[in-house]
Amino acid sequence: MAESTDKIHGTEQAWENRELGADEQYVRVSTSVNDKSLDEAAGLHPISIRLQKSLIEDLKMIAEINGIGYQPLIRQVLTRFADAEKKKILQEKYHELHGENGQPCKPDDDQSAYG
Repeated sequence: MAESTDKIHGTEQAWENRELGADEQYVRVSTSVNDKSLDEAAGLHPISIRLQKSLIEDLKMIAEINGIGYQPLIRQVLTRFADAEKKKILQEKYHELHGENGQPCKPDDDQSAYG
């Protein structure tokens, strides 16, 4: 007997709008997955960092307002900062090499770009 691959009409939308799959009576904590394997799968590495208590409280408040934990918020903040710094460094290096008008600098134009 061939297996039916027909979808139930409207099922995809029911999953999307949480009519299906959101009932807590069917939820349980997985016993086959641990924190270490989740961290590895997400590419996360635990660190220890010392921050001022007031900064931690501010971050927790901001995280709560945004509906996330404070550690994911800190990851977002650090990621945004690192991305912005890398972009700034690359732009500075580009302008050192190509000048303000985007054209390659000649040694006579700007000696600092070459050394």
